[in-house]
Amino acid sequence: MPQPLQAATLLALLTLAACRSVPLPEATPTGRAQQDGDAPLTAQSGTRLSDATARSRVTAAGIPVVSSGNCSVRSNASCTSLEQIYSGTIDGIITLKQASGCAVNITGGTEVGHASGTYSHYNGYKVDTSITTCVSNYITANFTYIGVRGDGAPQYRSAAGNIYARESNHWDILYY
Repeated sequence: MPQPLQAATLLALLTLAACRSVPLPEATPTGRAQQDGDAPLTAQSGTRLSDATARSRVTAAGIPVVSSGNCSVRSNASCTSLEQIYSGTIDGIITLKQASGCAVNITGGTEVGHASGTYSHYNGYKVDTSITTCVSNYITANFTYIGVRGDGAPQYRSAAGNIYARESNHWDILYY
């Protein structure tokens, strides 16, 4: 049986949900382009974090950061770096762990070697996580299936508008 959420955790989740309910800017999941007067990206995504700060936050939440190279250098594709990741991305992965009750491992962050684009890993909007039965079951049961991405990855959208794509060996998660 899941344990009840502490007041501080519940408040953080409610605050995150409230922040995520504003209209999404450029390249939203519906493909609408950003319009004049739309909220700036940083209003929803938060602030940029150092690798040490981001790593400290996820570690405190029980989320390990792993890399094939056992390193955190952003310019090395074998590393897993969280340098310059948005605080909203970190909040999102922590919320996934808390809401699902699953073990979550970060296997990809802002390091080079991922696809480019506005909402990319390098720009701080995405993380990769290990595929586990628990995480996969939670995503597919609680989020809306929205079709297959161009590379064949099935995608799911959360109520907050974030996109979870099941790639061959990890979940590629986009937090707006």
